[in-house]
Amino acid sequence: MRDRRGVRDARGAQEFGGFVAGAAGRLLHTATLLTAEAPDANPRARRLLTRALAHTYAHWDHLRGEDPYDRARGHLATHYAHEVWHRTRPHGPLAALSPRERLVLVLRLYEGLADEQTAALLGLPTDRVRALCDRATALVLHPPPRAVPPGGPLLRRLQP
Repeated sequence: MRDRRGVRDARGAQEFGGFVAGAAGRLLHTATLLTAEAPDANPRARRLLTRALAHTYAHWDHLRGEDPYDRARGHLATHYAHEVWHRTRPHGPLAALSPRERLVLVLRLYEGLADEQTAALLGLPTDRVRALCDRATALVLHPPPRAVPPGGPLLRRLQP
């Protein structure tokens, strides 16, 4: 009995290794977009990915037809959502977005999830997901102008 279990565990570990080899790069990019970190300096994204992969591995034998990529992506998204409540605003190209807008934008546009799938994953109404995605897209494409302090740089240059 133990021999069969050992073979099954070894086969599961090998399957999981193949999954990680194929999916880790895309999942890391997703995590990097969520955290709005630079691609070459992304410790928070790597921690998110590690937790998502550990969670997926822990449930590997119980997936029963469920897509492991969906499981890992879902854990990545929900863990990110819980984590941002305790963090300061990130820096990067998506930093102007709220964490929820960033999450919806990445899931919809980068991951290619439908509005309904994103809504189900986040527990939001579909109309709310559409509105968040539209607002986030508009902010990324047309960022608000930076506020110039009163007097601006021109006034400072004119002063002796």
